[in-house]
Amino acid sequence: MRIAVIGVGLIGGSVALAARERLDATVSGYDRSPSALQQALARGALDRACVTVAEAVADAQAVFVAVPVGGLPEVVGEALAAAPRDCVVTDVGSTKRAVVAAHDDSRFVGGHPLAGAENAGVEHARPDLFEHSTWYLTPSSTTAGVLYERLHRLLHGLGAQPTAIDADTHDRMLATVSHLPHVLANVLVSQAAGTLQAGGERLPATGPSFRDATRVAGAPSAIWTDIYLSNRDALTAEIDGTLARLTAIRAALAAGDGAAIAAWNDAAAADRKRLLEGQPGGGELFELRASVPNRPGVIAQLALELGRAGVNITDMALYPASDMSEGVVALWISGEPAAERAETLVAGLGFPVARA
Repeated sequence: MRIAVIGVGLIGGSVALAARERLDATVSGYDRSPSALQQALARGALDRACVTVAEAVADAQAVFVAVPVGGLPEVVGEALAAAPRDCVVTDVGSTKRAVVAAHDDSRFVGGHPLAGAENAGVEHARPDLFEHSTWYLTPSSTTAGVLYERLHRLLHGLGAQPTAIDADTHDRMLATVSHLPHVLANVLVSQAAGTLQAGGERLPATGPSFRDATRVAGAPSAIWTDIYLSNRDALTAEIDGTLARLTAIRAALAAGDGAAIAAWNDAAAADRKRLLEGQPGGGELFELRASVPNRPGVIAQLALELGRAGVNITDMALYPASDMSEGVVALWISGEPAAERAETLVAGLGFPVARA
């Protein structure tokens, strides 16, 4: 397989390493930093370093755009303009609405791997970075089904677990579980440093709770400024919610209301347990086969409907009819309850479906 990576930092470099080592792919790359390209070559992430986006994607079957969020719409556009007609183009940005809204090309599928590290740069890239990690995909009504399937299989090959989600839901959710924690980590370290230094105290050895809560503080501004701004409406709403909760617990503390404080703490423990229990698990695979018309967006419709219901597609395959008017999509679902839910949902969309 021929893969192009635009932006060879931590994520792009890890995609390149994983593709070469796990898929025996040929990888071309472009980065606006010549030194990053040379480091990628030296690390064995690239077969070929290119001087333009167009050169990198010219004969690619799949393109990964791994540049900062603020530049995604423009660079994805460059890649689509130069990529072959049968090439799937995706990105790895932490926010999805802007780049998805900017491109209705059938070859584009927005993406976001939930993987990373504290250290940026291709020197920290790893071929196992995506192992067992969720990789969100945001297909649209214009997405070509055969290209979505190619990308889905490719991500599995990189070790990831692709999951479909719509762009709006993705950004609201990430504001809660990723972007807000970065904001709070920054606030916590600055507050601790300011309080202790103002009092002339020597900074103490920090405990594990502080270290865990502030691990992501001060993440690279070149990446995170764009993330904060591109998702500012969802993030400000989450900050407002946090302020309201802090105000409530402040009032309980000021009033010395032990019962309210205990109830607040117990509710947090219950919420944490519920969130952890909601994490996806493994199980026996069940194959469903659905007959679908050959029209744009039908695969995206299936994937998004199942994703909204919390059903993860472990694998998929397309079998078009000889006249290309319709086809069968095979879906492998982990766990019998999820398979039953998927069967009901697919039938509810009006597609004939049965277990294989």
